[in-house]
Amino acid sequence: MIRKRHFDRAGVQGMVTGFMLLMVTSSCTQGNGVVRDALQRPPPGCVVLVHGLGRSGRCMEKLARGLTDQGYAVVNLDYPSTRFDIETLSRSVLAPAVDRCRSAHPNAPVHFVTHSLGGILVRQYLQRHRLPPGSRVVMLSPPNRGSEVADLLNDFFLYRWLMGPAGQQLGTTPDSVPNRLEPVDVPVGVIAGDRSLEPWFSLKIPGPDDGKVSVARARLKEMVDFLVVHRTHAFIMNAPEVVAQSVHFLKTGRFKKTGS
Repeated sequence: MIRKRHFDRAGVQGMVTGFMLLMVTSSCTQGNGVVRDALQRPPPGCVVLVHGLGRSGRCMEKLARGLTDQGYAVVNLDYPSTRFDIETLSRSVLAPAVDRCRSAHPNAPVHFVTHSLGGILVRQYLQRHRLPPGSRVVMLSPPNRGSEVADLLNDFFLYRWLMGPAGQQLGTTPDSVPNRLEPVDVPVGVIAGDRSLEPWFSLKIPGPDDGKVSVARARLKEMVDFLVVHRTHAFIMNAPEVVAQSVHFLKTGRFKKTGS
């Protein structure tokens, strides 16, 4: 069991370094703004994939393949997550993607599957927009009530410089963006992880966590289903069971229970 303890500033600087190393060594760091899609055939729905902070659409390619294999049209976004604030990203990135889906398939639902920050962008988008009937949202490791890691690193220049405006809006305070957003009017399923590759962060996060977000803070009041998997924050979207559960939720509005 990991014991929680106090860190001095030097310890936190070490955490920042570790955080950046994990980002750099990830196989799906932030890309070049390309939108990859498959909108060529009549689908059961159009799914917009929204990656997390400092990542790219490459992170979501296993999900894209799994959804395409099930007949869905897929728009796999690749957007500059560290350059703008949450409201700007939601307006400039998500709105055109939804319009693209609705234009290509006007009678199909428009779903979202998101990772981390992506879930907050969708919640921001849904403050002023509605999705077609039958649309659903799956959020993977979302900081729906903020993240203690953002609280911990927000005072450090390197974090602010690399993670940008959106990274500074993900804290746990009542005035943070995740905690100020109103409930959304669309069925949402949340999948949280409870394994960590970042013990230096897990020491500062109460309860089970995935290295960035606690299981408790991934929850959303209005969600219709919730699932915990033994996966880490950085790679939860690649897990076969997560891909399968995401597809199941989009089809049925619920996750598949163990043994069912």
